[in-house]
Amino acid sequence: MKQLSAIIPGAVNTYCPGCEHGLLLKLIAMALEELGITEKAVMVGSVGCSTLAFKFLNIDYVQAPHGRAPAVMTGIKEVEPDSIVFAVQGDGDALSIGLQELFYAANRGIPVSIFMYNNMVFGMTGGQMAPTTPEGMVTMTTPYGRDTAKSGPPIYSCEMLSGLSKPSYIRRVIIAPKPIQLKDRVMYSSREANQSYKAIISAFKTQMKGGFSYVEFLGTCNVNWKMSILDSKKYAHNVSAKVYQPALFRDKFGVDFIES
Repeated sequence: MKQLSAIIPGAVNTYCPGCEHGLLLKLIAMALEELGITEKAVMVGSVGCSTLAFKFLNIDYVQAPHGRAPAVMTGIKEVEPDSIVFAVQGDGDALSIGLQELFYAANRGIPVSIFMYNNMVFGMTGGQMAPTTPEGMVTMTTPYGRDTAKSGPPIYSCEMLSGLSKPSYIRRVIIAPKPIQLKDRVMYSSREANQSYKAIISAFKTQMKGGFSYVEFLGTCNVNWKMSILDSKKYAHNVSAKVYQPALFRDKFGVDFIES
C-alpha cells in the first residue's frame, strides 16, 4: 500500500482500541493527499485526545491553548492566506471552553476547516459530562445520568452554527462503524468511514473556495463510556445518531457529494 505523504513514516496508532480518532486522522491525511494540498496544510492542535495528532500527521502543526484553536487558525490564515488551515477539536474543547472562539470564527466566515469529534464526554480527562452529553447518559460526573432540569439540554453545534449567515459548509456525519451481526461473528460497515471521508473532502474544498467549513463526527469513547467496543458502536448508532441526527445543514458552494 502506498505511503501517504501526510502520515509520518512508521507512525504507530496509540489511541485506545475502538476509538475513531485515529481513523479520522487517517481520513484527513487521505483527503490532503487526494486534493494535493499536503504541503499547504497547517493543523492547529486543540487540547484533548486530538492533541496526539502531531505524532502521526507529517504536516505543519501549531498547538493552541485549550479551546482557542479557532483564534489561532484565524491568525495563521490572515498571515498565510494560501495555507489550508484546520483543527480537530473534541466536543468539550470546541463547545465548552472554546464555544465563543468557535462561534465568532464561524460568524466572521474565516476560511478554515474545523472537524469536531463528538463522543459526548471529556475523553482525555476521565469521562466527565460534556456540553454534548445526552439526557440520561451516565458519565463520571453524572452517575445517575444527565439531568437536563439541572444542567440544561445538550448543545447542538451544527444547528447553532446554521443560525449564522457566514458559514459555507456545515455537516454532521457518524464516523463510528455500524456493527453487522452475522450468524457466527460481527462485521462492521465501511459506509460511515466513506461518508466521513467525503465530508472532509467537501470541507477542504469549501475552504479552498474561501468559505468556513465545519464537520461534526459522531464517534465513541468506549473506555470512558465503560462499554465494550461492540456495545459502544451500538450505542453510537442507537442513541447518539438519534440525538444528533446526521445531516447536511449548509453547502453554499455545492461541494457535498454524500448520498442520502
